[in-house]
Amino acid sequence: MKASELAAKLNGVLEGADCELTACGGLEEARAGDLSFCKDPKHVKLVQETKASAVLLPPEWDKGAPCAIIRVADPNHACMAAAKLFAPPEPVRLPGVHPTAIVDPSVKLGEGVHVGAYSIVEKGSTIGDGAVIEAQTFIGENCTVGARTHVYPQVTLREGTVVGKDCIIHCGVRLGGDGYGFNNGRREDGSVYIEKIPQLGIVEIGDGVEIGSNTTIDRARIGRTYIGPMTKIDNLVQVGHNVKVKGYSGLIAQSGIAGSTEIGYGCLIWAQAGVSGHIKIADGVQVGPQAGVPQSLDGSVRYVIGAPAESMKEFGGRVLLPKMVAKLKAEVKELKAQLAARG
Repeated sequence: MKASELAAKLNGVLEGADCELTACGGLEEARAGDLSFCKDPKHVKLVQETKASAVLLPPEWDKGAPCAIIRVADPNHACMAAAKLFAPPEPVRLPGVHPTAIVDPSVKLGEGVHVGAYSIVEKGSTIGDGAVIEAQTFIGENCTVGARTHVYPQVTLREGTVVGKDCIIHCGVRLGGDGYGFNNGRREDGSVYIEKIPQLGIVEIGDGVEIGSNTTIDRARIGRTYIGPMTKIDNLVQVGHNVKVKGYSGLIAQSGIAGSTEIGYGCLIWAQAGVSGHIKIADGVQVGPQAGVPQSLDGSVRYVIGAPAESMKEFGGRVLLPKMVAKLKAEVKELKAQLAARG
């Protein structure tokens, strides 16, 4: 695609050679024929050293570039749009049930449903209009998959799981497995026992939810584990039994939410954060990377970090203040030495 053609599609303005562009790449790894982008002036060196054939830059950029420039209002958004133009088309899954799939006669299949090779859909389940069930997927008894939801290969939906409309469930997701429920005790003779608590509830996923690869969401002990509408979950996330995420929230890679905790609307749980069980996190709160949250957060602080989690002000005071004091001591020592040298 010519740079001028791409600029027109992106509502941008081309400056420089009308080169041929075939792909997108980051500033550092881009090669001839690639389009890259930058929106932050602090990365001017990367722009000046890039091997890309063209760079998307904001209108106010005045540092130049060693290649063609396409000026756009939002380079990040424009690069995403361009990447879609360069990417090969996604595979088309035609309606129908693959001959190797096993679908119980009682299953209700909507119009235009695709069921891929070696998938299993057990009795009593319902698959909505236009849903795509990719290869080697297991859907247990009495599950529901909403219209236009896309379930990628090797996903497991245990019995009773409900998935809403327009969801994306990526490879290897497990919905509805047993949560960690055990009674520990000691018998009269002093011996220890561990008794499994039956996990009798379900998992319910709201409309528009996306769940990343190899994430696990446990079924409820009783009732439901609930992920509200438009929530976006990254890869390798663990959600315990009876957790409730109200909606429009994000759970980032390797974060873990223990049982019976409630996450409000519009929250972000960042990578490797751990949230204890039976607590509540208020709407709009962000839990920083690797933070540990042992108690409820009422929203009076919007961002917490550290273990145990605390506000940025508290964290800064505890971690950064000693470093600042040490720096001040060194500066005072140097000033004293300078005064002494002057007699």
